[in-house]
Amino acid sequence: MDMPPPLPAQSTPRNLYAFGLTSFLNDTASEMAYWVLPAFLASLGAGPAQLGIIEGIAESVASFAKLFSGYVTDQVEHRKPIVVGGYFVANAVKPVLALVSSWWQILGIRFADRFAKGVRGTARDVMVAESVEPSRIGSAYGLIQAMDSAGAIAGPLLALAVIGRFGMRGVFASAAVPGALCVIVAWLGIRETHRNLPVVQRASSPVTSEPSSAPGKSEWLPKLPFGFYYVLAVVTLFSLGNSSDMFLVLRAGSIGIPASRAPLLGLVFNLMYTLLSWPAGKFSDRFSRSAIAAAGYFVFALVYFVFALAPSQLAIWLTMAFYGLFYALTNPVLKALVVETVPADVRGRALGIYFFVTSLTTLLASVITGALWKIYGAPMPFYLSAGIAAFSAFALLAHRWPARPVKA
Repeated sequence: MDMPPPLPAQSTPRNLYAFGLTSFLNDTASEMAYWVLPAFLASLGAGPAQLGIIEGIAESVASFAKLFSGYVTDQVEHRKPIVVGGYFVANAVKPVLALVSSWWQILGIRFADRFAKGVRGTARDVMVAESVEPSRIGSAYGLIQAMDSAGAIAGPLLALAVIGRFGMRGVFASAAVPGALCVIVAWLGIRETHRNLPVVQRASSPVTSEPSSAPGKSEWLPKLPFGFYYVLAVVTLFSLGNSSDMFLVLRAGSIGIPASRAPLLGLVFNLMYTLLSWPAGKFSDRFSRSAIAAAGYFVFALVYFVFALAPSQLAIWLTMAFYGLFYALTNPVLKALVVETVPADVRGRALGIYFFVTSLTTLLASVITGALWKIYGAPMPFYLSAGIAAFSAFALLAHRWPARPVKA
């Protein structure tokens, strides 16, 4: 008789540490390049409109990749190759930025980078959820997010160390080092998780306590609970005002903060993000995830309102630090909310649909922001984003979510 597979709890520490370290190294490489990209685009003669096109297309590509990856994740037994392959492609193309000479070449690189992220992201998030008990899903996502944003602190610091001596192209080339380490850790450290074990499901939840019907296992769009679609609708609305963060960097530059200090903007933002992501995730395991996410939307509204006014450089620096709180209160918490509202065997497709729809809306947001900036000036798109975020926060609070037992 075959021996039963080991419980996920046995591999929990290793997988969480491996996912965390991989996220740290990958984001170190990504953020080295990300915060100097607007200035690099400007040096090639491109502006806000081109940035909107690049980021919008990149996000739309990622959205389709996430949708496809979500379906595949629910069908295959071995998800690790999807995750490792995604990290490999993304970190292979980043250093090529050092060789480009036009903005459309940057578009191609961002295309490949975001496609790879979309492919790996859904599979990784499902594996994380399967690596822990249901009562710790928020904490697990918070820890991974904290390590991810810690890499986003290391990245700008390394960029600052490199840019003065080797320039922006040197920053892009140097990103190959943490990128290579990321792929090695992912390949050697991550273990496969076991699927659909009862311990993974939240026994107290009527939605996740039973697996979905067999036909749903092969459907692209399985039947999902109303709570999932409500989350999807609200987050999609919010995403209409959530354009690329590069517009914040451009706005800072428009009031006199030099491009050489753009990595520092990333540093102050990610310090707050890193410090608060894990506590926010843990807090959401005990209290209302929707209320915590709504608080994050209110923070976003305040940040964009201040950026619209842009009263001083000091206000921009302080608000950029505060912006990290928005991400800490929303990214890990909303993923946990999505996972909690659907059966265990359709988590991949639920996350894929969630990422797909919101990413497409982010495409529209980046294009709209670039166009509004060009036609009406910088403040207009920021005021619009602030208003959308505030309305979305009230929408999250308006819905009555099923009660969850408080962990003792």
